[in-house]
Amino acid sequence: MSDSMASSLCITAIPNVPDIVEGDDLAAIVGDCLVASGHMPVEGDILCVAQKIFSKAEGCIYPLSTITPSPEALRYAEELGKDPRKVEIVLRESAEVVRAFRHPGQSEGTMICRHRLGFISANAAVDESNIAETDAAMTLPPDPDASVVAMRDALEARFGCRIGVVMTDTFGRPWRIAQVNVAIGLAGVPATLREQGNEDAWGRTMKVTEAAFADELAAASGLVVKKAAKTPLVLFRGLDWSPSRSKAEDLLRGKQEDMFR
Repeated sequence: MSDSMASSLCITAIPNVPDIVEGDDLAAIVGDCLVASGHMPVEGDILCVAQKIFSKAEGCIYPLSTITPSPEALRYAEELGKDPRKVEIVLRESAEVVRAFRHPGQSEGTMICRHRLGFISANAAVDESNIAETDAAMTLPPDPDASVVAMRDALEARFGCRIGVVMTDTFGRPWRIAQVNVAIGLAGVPATLREQGNEDAWGRTMKVTEAAFADELAAASGLVVKKAAKTPLVLFRGLDWSPSRSKAEDLLRGKQEDMFR
C-alpha cells in the first residue's frame, strides 16, 4: 500500500437508484446508475452498496402476518415488550441471543444477538425501516459475500476494469454511542491492512497495528448517504489497494477472544 492512498480520495453518492423489488438484476441497475450519473467505473474504483437493496432483490422481506411465534419468541416478547412475530424472525436469524434486556421506563427492550453469519448486532439486523411494505420485517441476505461477488463479476465484465464491492449495514458498537456503517460482504476488497512488522514514523516496529480497511470504507460511505434520500450506492475513487480474497468473516473476532462473558 503506497503513500498515495491517503493523498487524494473522492467519495460520491450515486443518485437516482430506483426502488428495488424482488427479482431485480442489481448489477444491471447499479451499472446503469453509474453510467447515467457520469461515473463510469475505472480501474481501482470501489463501490459500497447498502444491504437493503440486496435484501429487497433477494426476497428477504417477511410480512409479519405470515409469522407464527414460537414459545421462545413469546417469552422474549413478554419480557421485552416486543412484537412476538418480529422476535420470531430475530430468533430464526440468530445463532444465539447474547443479551436481552429492557431498562426501566423503556417501552421496548433490546436483543443483542450473534447472527447466523457471525455478526453481533441488535435484533440480528432485522429491520423495519426503508421498506415499502407495512407490518413487515427485513433480514440480511443469506450470503452477503456471494451477493457482492456476483455484482462485482458482472460489473467488471460490463466495464472492463478491476473494481471492488463492499456490502454495508448499520451497526451499533460496544461502549460507543450511535451507529456506523460496517462491511458485511466483500468482493475483491481486503478486509484489513496488516502493518505488523512495518516501521512507524519514528522507526519503531509495529507489532499489532491492523487497519479495518473494509469497515473504514463502509463507515466513510455513511458520510455521503442520506437515509431518506434513497442513495444506497457510494463510489470511492483514488484509493491504492490490491485485490484480495477476503470475506466479511475475516473482520469478526472469535468467540474465544470474548473478554466480557
